[in-house]
Amino acid sequence: MSVWFTSDVHLGHRKAAEHRGFETVEEHDEEIASNWRNTVAADDVVWVLGDIAASSPTHALNVLAGLPGTKHLILGNHEQAHPMHRDAHKHLRKYLDVFESVAQSARRRLPDGTEVLLSHFPYERDRGPARHTQWRLRNEGLWLLHGHTHGTERVTRFGTGGTPVSELHVGVDAWGLTPVSLDVVAEEIRRTEETRAAELALIKARYTAQAAPATVDLMAALRQSVERTAPVTPKEI
Repeated sequence: MSVWFTSDVHLGHRKAAEHRGFETVEEHDEEIASNWRNTVAADDVVWVLGDIAASSPTHALNVLAGLPGTKHLILGNHEQAHPMHRDAHKHLRKYLDVFESVAQSARRRLPDGTEVLLSHFPYERDRGPARHTQWRLRNEGLWLLHGHTHGTERVTRFGTGGTPVSELHVGVDAWGLTPVSLDVVAEEIRRTEETRAAELALIKARYTAQAAPATVDLMAALRQSVERTAPVTPKEI
């Protein structure tokens, strides 16, 4: 049994299909479904971090119901059952017909013991001005797996205004329109933490050699010395 993550499949969504280079919605949806079938086994688990469709989920739910794996849904802003919508409670049942569980967020543990949060939204970033801010998790240092951005970025280390963050984007736009495995997620996080530790150690040694004040802000120094990986800002879809 393997665990997979994905987000923002936007089945049946014409603008998403066009943005991803498809001439028709049907071609787009078949590519998403084919990649899923070629990746996920019947006894696998898939966490879908929101936005299965743009409006009515009927078509998306029908497609997902026929795909392998036990599915869990983290609600996105396009889900009718997200509590940001006044009538959310009226729509929950139809999602539970396809998904084993439906939640606004979740917390999982990687094989090495690292705790990660699951949410549709990044801590702060957005495509343009931040939206839905009251529905975002607060950044308290934990790794966050998210969707929503529709960018090709994977790991993000600095958020709005240079705030240190630990985010990994699992949306299909960052992973070839295919779910990403738990093992790949864990490896991305491990490599990022090793890089971060090495950079901080180097900066600390540099400041120590220069007899810098003990109160030096190492994270501020790190921001100045590391090339930031800025998210790709796609067209609004």
